[in-house]
This record gives sequence, structure tokens and C-alpha cells, in this order.
Amino acid sequence: MSERCLRRKIQREWIARALERPARIEDDPDDADLAHVLCLVPERAFRVLRVIYNETVDPVAIVTAYFDDEVKDL
Repeated sequence: MSERCLRRKIQREWIARALERPARIEDDPDDADLAHVLCLVPERAFRVLRVIYNETVDPVAIVTAYFDDEVKDL
């Protein structure tokens, strides 16, 4: 996941921010163990960051994170 975040220019602090203060939380449509959090990132022109994580483990396990340009209602 770290390599993908580097390639996507996603900073760890943005992921932490999304997990701590999400603008919206969504259930994963295919896996009940996963959750999606969405958060605006001011440092990237308020693009929407989507972080998908496994909420059944402690600490949570990040599956992936990416900028979701399809979300328009945040």
C-alpha cells in the first residue's frame, strides 16, 4: 500500500485525517469487514480521498487509498 500511495502522491497524514475525521463513511458493497471513509484534502485542491480499510482488526488495516474524482456530493 505504501508504494501505491507514493505513486498516487497520498501522504500518510491525509489517510490518518480521513480515518480520524471522515466527511462520510460507507459500507463496502462486497465485503462486510471493509469500510470506506471519504475526506476532502485541502492540500490537493479539495479532492476527495477514499480510504478503504478493514475495521475488524486492531489496529485497522488499510487496504487502499486513492483520490475518487467520481464523488461530487461531499
